[in-house]
Amino acid sequence: MPVKERLDLVESRIETACRRAGRRRQEITLLAVTKVFPAAAIREAYALGLREFGENYVQELEAKAAELADLDQARFHLIGHLQSNKARRAAELFQVIQTVDKARLARRLQELGRPLEVMLEVKLSAQEGSKSGAAPEELPALVEGVLACGNLRLLGLMTMPPWSEDAEASRPYFRRLRELAVRFSLPCLSMGMSGDLEVAIEEGATHVRVGTALFGSRRKL
Repeated sequence: MPVKERLDLVESRIETACRRAGRRRQEITLLAVTKVFPAAAIREAYALGLREFGENYVQELEAKAAELADLDQARFHLIGHLQSNKARRAAELFQVIQTVDKARLARRLQELGRPLEVMLEVKLSAQEGSKSGAAPEELPALVEGVLACGNLRLLGLMTMPPWSEDAEASRPYFRRLRELAVRFSLPCLSMGMSGDLEVAIEEGATHVRVGTALFGSRRKL
């Protein structure tokens, strides 16, 4: 299926979810997740009007960057775990880092001297040991630490619930993230993907991260 048709379907899903939740479509940022997909896919999506793109790995965007240099309105979000030793290159390539989970990473980004928008990744599923993210009880100190970094603009929170074929299984995680955002007066919530974006919008998402529904199934690296 062409990307244009896929985008139309995703837009229809977002608009339907917004109507159901009593929200406006303008409140939702559609983040096109292009992990594994080539620069040509990003260019095609850009031509269709998409401007916000998500990548999981610094080195993957680095490999595509030369082919995308003329897309002057494109904004790239890092949505995968960021190691401190890749912070400098991440700050050069990305406009938004959605996965800040430690104060020392925030300080490292601050030291680079480049203005960045950031979100804090929150781990809400304690049983998933492999997942990155700050625990909810770590958020007060983390928020304070990021707010002390003048080069960083704190947008909000992001999370990745445990994978499930049942979209409703994500709802309690999305609801908990919204509660945390309200507690810290943070306006943005990055949550929801191809399979559960409607539930995320109903629970307050401002950014939905959509890859498969836009570009099709991914091939393994």
